[in-house]
Amino acid sequence: MPCLDEAGALPAVIAGLQLDPSLRLIVIDNGSSDQSVAVAERLGCEVVVQPRRGYGGAVLRGMAHLAALPAEQQPDIVVVMDADHSSFAADLPALTGPIARDEADFVLGERLTRGDAASLTAPQRVGNLLATRLIQRSTGHRYQDMGPFRAIRWRDLQALQMEDTTWGWNVEMQIKAVKAGLRIVEVPVGNRPRIGQSKISGTVQGVVRAGAKILYACWRYG
Repeated sequence: MPCLDEAGALPAVIAGLQLDPSLRLIVIDNGSSDQSVAVAERLGCEVVVQPRRGYGGAVLRGMAHLAALPAEQQPDIVVVMDADHSSFAADLPALTGPIARDEADFVLGERLTRGDAASLTAPQRVGNLLATRLIQRSTGHRYQDMGPFRAIRWRDLQALQMEDTTWGWNVEMQIKAVKAGLRIVEVPVGNRPRIGQSKISGTVQGVVRAGAKILYACWRYG
């Protein structure tokens, strides 16, 4: 879980995930100025620190942490989710199940079917539509969503050689997954308004900056 100033949301997020004792919970703190690190540690999570801000950079730091572990401690499946309480922990089996059953290599949580209508702002919906259409144009694959709640086989994620350190990370992953020939499945998941203010949709500047990085990623990796 990449995390930037989510001390208010983390208790609820982690409480839901801790219902499954098989999960290894790793929070990657991305330069928080609140008590996110202390909260995550108190709740029993592993905390990895990536002080240089950037969504992709935080996930890459988490991947490096896993790759440095002994082989027997590395996971079969990696799940990436936001730390803002917008996703439902109860949807986790829907993401990991197809991979565990060897029916898919990459499973993306699709928020448009079951998500709360208020959970995505108008700029998010427009950006989502534009990004998925651009990916379709460059790869031929039609994604329904760019949702942050996603699961992938660990060895396949490593093979994608991810590099984007910004909000373009999800775009890069989805494009590279198609080009790598991974079996891709989208499953409907719930989505609710996040706890606290969004770093993207909460400000005009955030929307513009994230949108520019996502469009750049579509061009760069497509």
